Amino acid sequence: MDLPVRKKLPHTIPQWVAEGSWFFITINCVPRYKNQLCRADVGSAVLAAVKHNHEKLAWHCRLCLLMPDHLHAILAFPREPGIATVIKNWKKYVAGKQAIYWQRDFFDHRLRDHYEVEEKTSYILMNPVRKGLCERVEDWLWIYRPNDRPAPLA
Repeated sequence: MDLPVRKKLPHTIPQWVAEGSWFFITINCVPRYKNQLCRADVGSAVLAAVKHNHEKLAWHCRLCLLMPDHLHAILAFPREPGIATVIKNWKKYVAGKQAIYWQRDFFDHRLRDHYEVEEKTSYILMNPVRKGLCERVEDWLWIYRPNDRPAPLA
């Protein structure tokens, strides 16, 4: 029996969506459940690459948090070259430098208002606590927040 083939998503931001809108992004590694990201050498380099893209204005990062086999981020993108190209180029760069195996594609969800932004921020920050990787949000090392914005109480 053939399994259905997952449809490739275009990740095109519609013209009616305001430039600078926030997106909740998830990028998975393969294989799942193997720690590829939360290691001193790799994790620091991945977060440095997130920071680099933020500083060169390839995206605007509100938050990026690494888990052992995936990352979550809240990012905004310029209309050109667009979300798909920016993430594809970033994944390719990080994979080449750090030998990370990324799953094809990524998940994105546009955050429609500040309530959704706060909800996803809390979800991301609590992820390592929910998974038993740390006891408190403040204890998690693998996080990038520009301007050293303190973590909100979750």
